Amino acid sequence: MTTDTDDLRRQDRDHQELRLVVLLLALVMGLLITGAAVYLVREYPSLAQPLGVGAAVMSALAAIVGVVALVIRR
Repeated sequence: MTTDTDDLRRQDRDHQELRLVVLLLALVMGLLITGAAVYLVREYPSLAQPLGVGAAVMSALAAIVGVVALVIRR
C-alpha cells in the first residue's frame, strides 16, 4: 500500500499558513495585553507589584506550554 506524499505536503502547506495566522494573532493579542498593563501601571502605580507577579506567572506558564509542545512534537 502506497501513500501519496504530494497530498501530504499540500496539506502541510495549508496548515503552515493557518499556523502563521494564529501566531500573528497571538502576537497582536500579547501586544495589546502588554500595552494595557503598561497603561494601568502608569495610571495606577499601586498596581505595579500585582501586575509584575501576574506577568511572571504568565511567563512561567508560556515556558511550560512551550516545553510541553516540544515534547509532544517528538
